[in-house]
Amino acid sequence: MTSKTLSLTEKIYTYFQAKSLREPAILRELREETAKLSNAQMQISPEQGQLMGLLIELINARKTLEVGVFTGYSALAVALALPEDGKIVACDLNEEWTAIAKKFWQSANVAHKIDLRIAPALETLDGLIANGEQASFDFAFIDADKQNYLNYYERCLTLLRRGGLLAIDNVLWYGDVADTSIQNPSTVAIRTVNDFVHQDERVTMSMLPIGDGVTLARKR
Repeated sequence: MTSKTLSLTEKIYTYFQAKSLREPAILRELREETAKLSNAQMQISPEQGQLMGLLIELINARKTLEVGVFTGYSALAVALALPEDGKIVACDLNEEWTAIAKKFWQSANVAHKIDLRIAPALETLDGLIANGEQASFDFAFIDADKQNYLNYYERCLTLLRRGGLLAIDNVLWYGDVADTSIQNPSTVAIRTVNDFVHQDERVTMSMLPIGDGVTLARKR
């Protein structure tokens, strides 16, 4: 036993992945294609994708949200875990990145599960609320522009059913959130949402040091 989370050296991280990951070939291929992009660091880690798939199974999710798609790895991991009639409403603005996503969704035979909305995510989320879909989603994942994180959090919480699960990515932000000398807008925005969720009595929550940090919040 240890009273502190273990720091992952390269050797331990290699072992961790070797004994944990069961990454399907299609996800590995997407990750490798994304790695060729100049902004490949925007993609979640494979162990995070696997965790999300497990969470989908644990809560028997059928209807999910994704705010921020990039090249589609997280949506693909979730779609593979959803039942055949499961659905993801996926929000993004970038047609170039999501074109890569759509290619791999098609190859994995899960494209019918993913409703990609190319529009500002707040517009899409507000539209879902206006359409009467509040409290109808099982799971939501936020991984988009950091300065809107708190806005996304509130909309997703409204759309989640009681007992639904929200995952917020990048909550450790390369460690910058712990350095108070760093005051750029994205870092400040993540600190703000971290502080808010920590105190929000509408959810039970836990911050996990996986990938770039993920907070899980279950709606009470």
